[in-house]
Amino acid sequence: MLDVDKTDLHRHHLPQSVSDRFALGVVRALYGVAGRLFPRRYRHRTIVLETVAAVPGMVAATLLHLKCLRRMIDDRGWVRAMMDEAENQRTHLMVFVAIDRPNLAERLLVLLAQGLFYNTHFLVYLLSPRTAHRIAGYLAEEAARGYGQYLAELRAGEHEDPPAPALAIAYWNLPPEARLSEAVQAMQEDETIHRDINHAFATALAKGRDLPAPPQPLL
Repeated sequence: MLDVDKTDLHRHHLPQSVSDRFALGVVRALYGVAGRLFPRRYRHRTIVLETVAAVPGMVAATLLHLKCLRRMIDDRGWVRAMMDEAENQRTHLMVFVAIDRPNLAERLLVLLAQGLFYNTHFLVYLLSPRTAHRIAGYLAEEAARGYGQYLAELRAGEHEDPPAPALAIAYWNLPPEARLSEAVQAMQEDETIHRDINHAFATALAKGRDLPAPPQPLL
């Protein structure tokens, strides 16, 4: 089982190779563009980014599934783990959509960003699964950092802290009176799990292990 530490919210995987540096550069460029497009609209920026963040898990699940079919081997739980990750990221998206509806321009941006990222990430995974999982790990790192900053600002009163949507209360089993800040805290912890799982998978691949030990369940 992977050792997923949900309490270490700011751990960073230092790049060890050209592949790692490429993955980190891709993620930083993506977040840099999103930051320039939405400098003061964190929730809208998150809506766009979560439509991208939910892509790597589904790509990995699809290609791992096909790989296991070709080789006639057991997936050791990885296909379900990657699908759970994609579903979890989609839940993050729907929580913010329940609070802020994206406008037409943002919806068009989502179509463009998702189309480009899905196809690019699919090709990256075909060429180098290690790099693809490292990208997913760095995406989760940035998300955990961003959620942490937003959570601090919510608690400091710099942003409105509305009631948590019903979806968030049901999904994370929050108290009925929970606020958005409590949902954001749960999302931050989710992202640390995605971070650790994907970095561990990438490191295992770098060491020549095709399918490492199965991950812990997300929920």
